[in-house]
Amino acid sequence: MAWDTAKTRQLLLDAAVGEFAEHGPQGARVDRVAAKAGVNKERIYQYFGGKQQLFGAVLTQELEKLAAAVPLDAGLAADPGEYAGRVFDYHSAHPHFVRLLHWEGLQAGDDQVAAEAQRAVHYADKVAALTAAQHAGTLGDEIPPAELLYAVIALAGWWFSTPQLARMIMAGAADDSPRTRREALVRLVRKLTA
Repeated sequence: MAWDTAKTRQLLLDAAVGEFAEHGPQGARVDRVAAKAGVNKERIYQYFGGKQQLFGAVLTQELEKLAAAVPLDAGLAADPGEYAGRVFDYHSAHPHFVRLLHWEGLQAGDDQVAAEAQRAVHYADKVAALTAAQHAGTLGDEIPPAELLYAVIALAGWWFSTPQLARMIMAGAADDSPRTRREALVRLVRKLTA
């Protein structure tokens, strides 16, 4: 019987997402990833090279999912508030993603950022979309596009990065539902770009 390499690789990636989100690259165990995937742990070394490379592959996969789910096209570049809302929605449905980015930031040196060159190109494309919207006059130009993109990403993700802060700060709010948080985010970003 032929071994389905692609399926086995995907089983390992899927199992590793939760392991890395919960324990980070240092605390994650390849034994647990392999057991959850139902695959011999030697396959991790065969397909990925080791735990750090598996973490990089997980991050790359999850970043590609976000990029596909929430592209910054011309329409959203003209309305960064709606783009922020869609990023918020993605994080709400995939809370592990922000954790993975935090783990990367906590442990990564300059030489340990997964797919940095490809990610830089991806973000440059988003900055270019915002620049084009500013040049077309559909988006205000008071904030440089790179700074705006960074602010939008930070504002959309911070709700999920520090839920304890949101809980404490919003304790007196009449309605602190995810819907209300999303509306506040969209309103804030639109105010920034008005």
